[in-house]
Amino acid sequence: MFIYVVNYGDSIFSIANKFNVTMDSIRITNGLSSDRIVPGQDLLIPTDQYIVQPGDSLYTISQMAMVPVDRIKAYNGLQSNMLNVGTLLYLPPRVKYNAYSFGYIFPTTPENDEMITRTFAPITTYYGIFEHHVDANGDLSPLNDQGIVNLSRENYVAPIAVITNLTSTGFSSAILRQILPSPSLRQNLIENIYLLLTSTNYAGVNIDFELVPESERDNYTTFLRELRDRIKPEGYSLSVAIPYKTSATEPEWNKGYDYGGIGAVVDFAFLMAYDWHEAGSEPGPVAPFNEVRKTVDYAIETMGANKVILGTPRYGYDWTMSNGSVESARALSVADAYRTAMDNNVPISYSAEYQQPFFTYWDEAGKRHIVWFEDARALAQKLQLITDRRLRGIGSWHLGLPFTQFAVLIREFFNIRKIL
Repeated sequence: MFIYVVNYGDSIFSIANKFNVTMDSIRITNGLSSDRIVPGQDLLIPTDQYIVQPGDSLYTISQMAMVPVDRIKAYNGLQSNMLNVGTLLYLPPRVKYNAYSFGYIFPTTPENDEMITRTFAPITTYYGIFEHHVDANGDLSPLNDQGIVNLSRENYVAPIAVITNLTSTGFSSAILRQILPSPSLRQNLIENIYLLLTSTNYAGVNIDFELVPESERDNYTTFLRELRDRIKPEGYSLSVAIPYKTSATEPEWNKGYDYGGIGAVVDFAFLMAYDWHEAGSEPGPVAPFNEVRKTVDYAIETMGANKVILGTPRYGYDWTMSNGSVESARALSVADAYRTAMDNNVPISYSAEYQQPFFTYWDEAGKRHIVWFEDARALAQKLQLITDRRLRGIGSWHLGLPFTQFAVLIREFFNIRKIL
């Protein structure tokens, strides 16, 4: 497998010839509905062979193949780094890492639920079914989830109930300030979660409490401990979604999460390693690799590598600018980001510092747009980080957002572990 970055003048035909593969194999692997491509776009090339081209070096080939130079040399019996144009090189088989996979999923229609669950089942251990939200009394909202729970189990993926503090205006710290310090309200919520698990045939629960106030830091950990003690004897798993932190104090707004205390209680933590920049911020990388690596290392230090599921985004943001300031912003899937670049015929740039792609375009009203998003190159760096740091596995938000290359790369890097 190679990751090829489109150059000016490239076409699907010329790239297929360069790698001696069919055009259809490139289209299918990358989810292309037409032959439109733009400079800077990355394409996965499904082959383990490569004919050396003018200007190639072992380093550039190793970067495309995501394989170290020394392994390519050893596998091909090369004694030096010198290459002759026209030489056929073979890629050594990748040693795949055994990883768990957690993907969030939204119940929608029976037809779409079935399509999503069946499509991702081979590369998924857990489906986090989003979501039941809690009110200030510790009661849970209803969700039409029985069908998708059954589909999940039929496809040998563990269905996980996701519990949030979402409201119509976003995540609510006020609800947490009321529930977490109250033993009786905590107990009411715990019993409601237990009833949900037992009545709907879930395999476990994922607590996604966001904007936990620093004042409720210890109470949140206490709640998780009490919940674990209630559900663990019945064989249910307990996991959490937690925002990124690079130290005990950074960033300031995430002090409500005690990584060490949480890690000691839960089976695993879905690390939301994204939204460094989001709809309410200035334009910038959504999941910059340098910051992702820092938060992964902090999570390993505080809770251990085997507790960490590295959450990755299947999206980006399109910021509309006005006089140098953000006027508005919208989230868009990876597929929509590519489509936007194609529709506006603009090249995609790539930040070596942040390991994320970006581009700029002007709309029909004369407004400037800045887009940052995730792509195959960015994702591959994170998959390698999971392997190198021996993390528990990979997570994604969320599976309904189109990103065809995601599944291809997961199969390239990992053997996905199953619990059902």
